[in-house]
Amino acid sequence: MSINTESDIQANLQIGPTDQGMVRLFIEAENLEIPMDFDPEEAEEIADELRAAAHAARAVKS
Repeated sequence: MSINTESDIQANLQIGPTDQGMVRLFIEAENLEIPMDFDPEEAEEIADELRAAAHAARAVKS
């Protein structure tokens, strides 16, 4: 599966800080739970990548 492959799988995404000073992305889909912890600097890098991807996606739509 690649980034451009569509899927019928539905998932929930929760994002928040942990009590250990990390940022957690928690993905839940069907019988699967994936907690992914990042230090704040990594989380900011991910946020930058999300913004860049959103910007690129807008360019594709127009």
